[in-house]
Amino acid sequence: MADVIDGKKVAEEVLASVKEEADKLIAETGVTPGIAVVIVGEDPASQVYVNSKSRKAKECGFHSVKHTLAEDTSETDLLALIGTLNEDPAIHGILVQLPLPGHIDSGRVIQTISPDKDVDGFHFINVGKLGTGETSTAFVPCTPAGSMLLVERVRGRDLSGLSAVVVGRSNIVGKPMANLLLAANCTVTIAHSRTKDLPGLCRTADILVAAVGRPEMVKGDWVKPGATVIDVGINRIDAPERGEGKSRLVGDVEFAEAEKVAGAITPVPGGVGPMTIAMLMANTLVSACRRAGKEPPRF
Repeated sequence: MADVIDGKKVAEEVLASVKEEADKLIAETGVTPGIAVVIVGEDPASQVYVNSKSRKAKECGFHSVKHTLAEDTSETDLLALIGTLNEDPAIHGILVQLPLPGHIDSGRVIQTISPDKDVDGFHFINVGKLGTGETSTAFVPCTPAGSMLLVERVRGRDLSGLSAVVVGRSNIVGKPMANLLLAANCTVTIAHSRTKDLPGLCRTADILVAAVGRPEMVKGDWVKPGATVIDVGINRIDAPERGEGKSRLVGDVEFAEAEKVAGAITPVPGGVGPMTIAMLMANTLVSACRRAGKEPPRF
């Protein structure tokens, strides 16, 4: 039976470290890490995410600003706000909550954020840095950064000699995850829906990362005995056993079966999810340290 990786516990450790380092930065330099969260419209799920991020920032002792814009806000006005935040010395991280309304070009908005304040790690400059191995100066997208931290807790920071399969090729998770694994000396294969014999390929992986957004697609018999399984998926499915109209959250991995084979595995919920916000706070602290001329901590 696999060790279940407690992402919530690791996230709490990261946040405690962020708060400690933020207090030290404020005491030594007078610089308070600042994050601005921008949300356009009233999407309930987005509101929950934004409120959670703002709350964590305040718990870490950050200066936290939330900009809530109307659904019909023009792209021009949104870009102008980002321009103002780019110039604001009290703001070290800018987060625009996605998805944006259809009349706004998300790509243009993301590329308008200063790369030095792009704590989501989506700007082409940060993507390019990660892709060329400049992990020490890049902002890494928070979900793969958190996933990598969980891998390190099990396997250490040097993954020489290990084989990894990343199922999913998104710009937000799959590709950056593969680059992080490569930077740690892992041998990496990126798989996706058109990969031939996907189950067979997954069985070769010492580290298996599932990031496809399909409920329980990765079956237990796809897992190599002793493998470390990182389940990035979060899917809501019907749960009639809990009552009429009820649902439950599952990952991209068939947890109950995979747990019997794997050496270590993340649950859903409680695995990768809590790490995402923790790494957002870590990235914001790193940005503030750089701005203050201080060596940023490593998490």
